[in-house]
Amino acid sequence: MGLAMSFQENAGERKADAAIHGVGVAFGIVAVAALAVLAIDHVRTRDLVSLGLYAFGLFAMLTCSALYNLARNGRHADMLRRVDHAVIYVMIAGTYSPIAVMAVGGARGGALFAFVWVTALVGAALKLLLPHRFERLSLVLWLALGWTVLAVIQPLRESMAPTGLLLLGAGCLLYSIGVIFHLWRRLPYHNAIWHGFVLAAAACHYMAVVGLTAAHTMA
Repeated sequence: MGLAMSFQENAGERKADAAIHGVGVAFGIVAVAALAVLAIDHVRTRDLVSLGLYAFGLFAMLTCSALYNLARNGRHADMLRRVDHAVIYVMIAGTYSPIAVMAVGGARGGALFAFVWVTALVGAALKLLLPHRFERLSLVLWLALGWTVLAVIQPLRESMAPTGLLLLGAGCLLYSIGVIFHLWRRLPYHNAIWHGFVLAAAACHYMAVVGLTAAHTMA
């Protein structure tokens, strides 16, 4: 949730951002627990692994963003920033994992799974090893990786409920619109607004994954 930050925030802006991160972490805990109850013992092992990757990516993003944004003036701020940016890649690949395995499936799903994870791991490694480099390129890569869904839109239309597909698209759109506010540094509360869009997008994708999981539960 935390890309490069403006350090000119006032106390009110910092409190607003902290509140959003608090809601995000609470959402992550409840969401992961609820998904585990829904999925465990009810879906195939392969599906369960993909859901585990998604849950890990979601919770890691929310938690690492909170740690960095709430302690960005501390002695470990630079390391927290690296990890925060790296886990964005993990979150994107994690979100695509159940989509690739449970919705697309087959060779095409396997190719999608491999593509997003290889790209995400390379991107995460660059963020950890070469911080403060390729900032704009990383932003473009995050968006491009997020919109990879367009490459598999036809099989998704055939395998996902219309509501789930709309939620998936809404999440991608919210992430993309949020970037505008992230870059709008002169706008008061721009950081809190950006993180609010990220949280709303994550909630849309979570509901899409829950619907997909419910549809794949074994009797």
